[in-house]
Amino acid sequence: MILAVCAFVSLIVGIATEGWPKGAHDGLGIVASILLVVFVTATSDYKQSLQFKDLDKEKKKITVQVTRNGYRQKISIFDLLSGDIVHLGIGDQVPADGLFVSGYSLLINESSLTGESEPINVSAENPFLLSGTKVQDGSCKMLITTVGMRTQWGKLMATLCEGGDDETPLQVKLNGVATIIGKIGLFFAVITFAVLVQGLFSKKISDGSSWAWSADEALEMLEYFAIAVTIVVVAVPEGLPLAVTLSLAFAMKKMMNDKALVRHLAACETMGSATTICSDKTGTLTTNHMSVVKTCICGEVKEVSSGMKGSDFCSDSVAKMVTKSIFNNTGGDIVVAKNDKIEILGTPTETALLEFGLLLGGDFRAVREESKIVKVEPFNSEKKRMGVVLELPGKELFQAHCKGASEIILAACDRTLNSDGEVVPLDAKSVKYLEDTIEQFANEALRTLCLAYKDIEGEFSAVNPVSFEGYTLIGIVGIKDPVRPGVKESVAICRSAGIMVRMVTGDNINTAKAIARECGILTDDGIAIEGPEFRMKTDEELQKLIPKLQVMARSSPMDKHTLVRHLRTTFGEVVAVTGDGTNDAPALHEADIGLAMGIAGTEVAKESADVIILDDNFSTIVTVAKWGRSVYVNIQKFVQFQLTVNVVALIVNFSSACLTGSAPLTAVQLLWVNMIMDTLGALALATEPPNNDLMKRTPVGRKGNFISNAMWRNIMGQSVYQFVIIWYLQTSGKVAFNLSGDDSSLILNTIIFNSFVFCQVFNEVSSREMEKINVFKGILENYVFVIVLSCTVFFQVIIIEFLGTFANTHPLTLQQWAVCILLGFIGMPIAAAVKLIPVGSRTKQVRTRLSVCISC
Repeated sequence: MILAVCAFVSLIVGIATEGWPKGAHDGLGIVASILLVVFVTATSDYKQSLQFKDLDKEKKKITVQVTRNGYRQKISIFDLLSGDIVHLGIGDQVPADGLFVSGYSLLINESSLTGESEPINVSAENPFLLSGTKVQDGSCKMLITTVGMRTQWGKLMATLCEGGDDETPLQVKLNGVATIIGKIGLFFAVITFAVLVQGLFSKKISDGSSWAWSADEALEMLEYFAIAVTIVVVAVPEGLPLAVTLSLAFAMKKMMNDKALVRHLAACETMGSATTICSDKTGTLTTNHMSVVKTCICGEVKEVSSGMKGSDFCSDSVAKMVTKSIFNNTGGDIVVAKNDKIEILGTPTETALLEFGLLLGGDFRAVREESKIVKVEPFNSEKKRMGVVLELPGKELFQAHCKGASEIILAACDRTLNSDGEVVPLDAKSVKYLEDTIEQFANEALRTLCLAYKDIEGEFSAVNPVSFEGYTLIGIVGIKDPVRPGVKESVAICRSAGIMVRMVTGDNINTAKAIARECGILTDDGIAIEGPEFRMKTDEELQKLIPKLQVMARSSPMDKHTLVRHLRTTFGEVVAVTGDGTNDAPALHEADIGLAMGIAGTEVAKESADVIILDDNFSTIVTVAKWGRSVYVNIQKFVQFQLTVNVVALIVNFSSACLTGSAPLTAVQLLWVNMIMDTLGALALATEPPNNDLMKRTPVGRKGNFISNAMWRNIMGQSVYQFVIIWYLQTSGKVAFNLSGDDSSLILNTIIFNSFVFCQVFNEVSSREMEKINVFKGILENYVFVIVLSCTVFFQVIIIEFLGTFANTHPLTLQQWAVCILLGFIGMPIAAAVKLIPVGSRTKQVRTRLSVCISC
């Protein structure tokens, strides 16, 4: 705004004294520079806003299971229509307004709509379901009545305007840096203006014309003011927040291609500082494609293969009980698709059990129709089990079926089925055999589940709890969930990057340890512990235990929350946590970075998370960490580059004004430099893609300094070189280039300006690496960097050769151009030599540094 006023006054005074168009050149030059800077910045901001809109659309992509035209299918919530039947389970978000059709133990959290934290019990008596609320417990089918903006949630949202993204911690930190630098720049600008004006007054006093002012002198005074204002403009590094935004937006867009959806900008940079990852096992470290591979039914352990029949496992009566338990006590479903193909819906565990039920020869629909389900207790991560109560036909007899964690279910059983299907007592020897079988399955990295039932005589009400005792064991199944390809390598990368990976799972400890060893998480000196034991530890014991803790099995959500809290507060770790269930929300919220699973994750977990892993793959989490480090390093590169320009521009103009009474760089020239280092510099350096070397260095952590010792070394080394070059040109340039005549000062200032710009061009290349000498590696892969550098050089030629009237420059000879480019290029070997200077508390010998740099 101040520069715009300067431009306006310059136009008025210039036209009044020198006429049109000669008198308008200075003013129009400043106006053109301002417009160019504003246009480039606005275009960049607009493109980033479009990227954020695209990412926001991705965030809102939610699919639900719907029965439409007699077929159960998955569709987007935006494609829902009135009359659709939607299937909802724990953690789902209600996608539209509707009515309860059928379901069990349905509790709805309406806090997002009403503010009431107490969940509402929805049933046939209270059938109303509202969009935006969440299923806290139970399951149901709902009939959609209203969609879109006509829902209660839609009406509420219509009255609200969505706020912008909060500033990330790094943006806040850099804004503080920018403010300090801006104040320093303002101080130098005031001093520079005062010195220049004092020089002008001294000259007029010596001439005896202190009260007689000409138009040229007024223009000179105005030029001094414009230079002072421009020093402030150059000094204020407004490109810092832009660099952060550009780098984060670029990373967010690229991470989408790598199957990671970033919900909060801050997560990009925070993930780069992560020192610990607490990961789930199922679906994250493993493929989440499960199948039953071993069973222990009627005391006999058998392996499962696709060609087997029910009679290969047990008698018909026992097989009937197994299928009855599997088909009724399930959250999944078996449907017939449009092409008459059988499709199994549900979680991977449910799918594996239903496939086994079909293998035994069971008929899902027939079994479900034989009895009536009167009560459902959905799976709960606290209880580690789920159950149903069936009303058997023909008599007032109820039967409870239960399945879940093997040790827990087995402890509730006092009887079992023999090979003839008869109920027999479960003696100590049998219990020991079954416990050994469970341990054997677990040691083979199988997930074990127990199936059990018990008869309930007399009246039973759905509101009554089922006592967890006196069950009859039906059998034990071992479910195989293979480790994902690439997980072991990813864990090794994390270890080399200084990131500790911990497995936190609800599975049996032997299964967890077997998988953890296969993944490379559990080492010889690592500790594996069960949740109940972890809970009993005192704070002093936890302080000794947690640093070596690598596996926590049979953990509850609060165990995970406690571990994360201790890691963050007691040990100062930057913690990333994965989660998929509703009960993982506290840990996801407590962590520095919450990572929700996109496939297996509930909507509640996704809303609590900062990043959604779209393919549920641990390797993607490592990619997110790599991108996070890339963001942090890219911004460091840009800050190093910009501070170098700031220091040199301030010192050159200030010292020149103080010692010679004139400034070598004009307002228009400084504005062009400002655009090179702010907008174009941010575009070039903030969009560098990550490389594998990023995962070979230790994480920054919570207390790391943003401007490192290596950055200060590079800034000071390059600044000293540039200042010496420009100061030499200013004092001895006319002699060095044999300049004489009226245009000699203008030509010299043009050479100084051109050399200064090319110093920044080559310094921009040097800034691609803060430690390594080889700065050309991968440069052609970053097309943005190449384009920005090419455009900078192209426009510099235009400014020097064709816009001399506006930019106060003079066309240069080929020899002068060659010298300017050479002076800029010499800055690169200078930068390389400076990088050999060891800095910081962890200095290395020059010889070691040389070998590292050469190898790169």
